[in-house]
Amino acid sequence: MSRQNDDPELLTYGGHLEVLRRMLFRILLVVCGIAFVVFCFKEQTFSLLLSPSEWDFVTYRALERIMNYLGFNFRFEKYHVDLIATDLSSQFMTHIKTAIYLGILCASPYILCELFGFISPALHENERKYSAKTAVVVYVLFLVGVLMSYFVLFPISFRFLGTYSVSERVHSAITLDSYISTFTTLTFVMGFVFQLPVIAFFLGKMGIVSSRMLSMYRRHALIIIMVISAIITPPDILTLLLVTIPLYLLYEVSIRVIKHTEKTAN
Repeated sequence: MSRQNDDPELLTYGGHLEVLRRMLFRILLVVCGIAFVVFCFKEQTFSLLLSPSEWDFVTYRALERIMNYLGFNFRFEKYHVDLIATDLSSQFMTHIKTAIYLGILCASPYILCELFGFISPALHENERKYSAKTAVVVYVLFLVGVLMSYFVLFPISFRFLGTYSVSERVHSAITLDSYISTFTTLTFVMGFVFQLPVIAFFLGKMGIVSSRMLSMYRRHALIIIMVISAIITPPDILTLLLVTIPLYLLYEVSIRVIKHTEKTAN
C-alpha cells in the first residue's frame, strides 16, 4: 500500500483483497477462540453478567457507604426479579450470543491492532503515530463507557424497570433474552457515546466546529445531553444525573481537545 506507483512492493487490487481476507480470518479466529473459552466458563460468565440484577450489587453498597459517610442513614431496599426462559432453546441460544458478544468485546484490542496494521502502510510516519494514539484513546473511552454501563446505568435501570409495578397484583418476570439484549444495547450505546471527544477532535480538524462555538453553546449542549440521557435511561432523577454529569464532562473535555488542536495548528 505504498504511495509510490513504481514501488515493486506495491500490491495489486487482488493482493489487497488477499491481505484483507487473511486479516479478517485472523480476527474471526481470535473472536471464535475467546468466545469458545467464554462459552466453556458458563457459570463464571453469567455470574458476572447477572450481578447487576442483584439488590446488593457493588454499586449499591458503594452508594450506601458514601451516604453513611456523609451522615445519612441510607439503605437500599431489597428486591428480587425473576429471570425466566420462555422458549425451549432460548437459554442455549442466549448462551451462544453472549459468548460471541464477549468474544468481540475481549478481542477488540486485537481487532484494533489488525485494522491499524492493515492501513498503516498507506500512512506517513507522523500519520501512523497520530493514528496509533487515536486508536488507543478510542479504545480507552469505549472501555470507560462499558464500565459506566455495567456499574451505573444498567443496574439502576434494571432496578427501576424491573421492580416498577402498576399494581400489587402484577409481578415482573423478565426473560433472559430481554435481560441480555438490554445489557448489550446499553453497553454499546455508552461505549459509542463516550467517543464524543474523539468525534469533536475530528470535527475540529475539519473546521466544522471550534472551541469558541462549543463554549458559546454550553447551555444548549447541556439541555441536549439531558434529553439524550432521559431517552437512554429510566425516568428517574438519580439515573438522569448519573448519566448527564459524565456526558457533560466529556463535552467540556471536547472543548479542551479542540482548543489544544487549534493552538497546535497555529
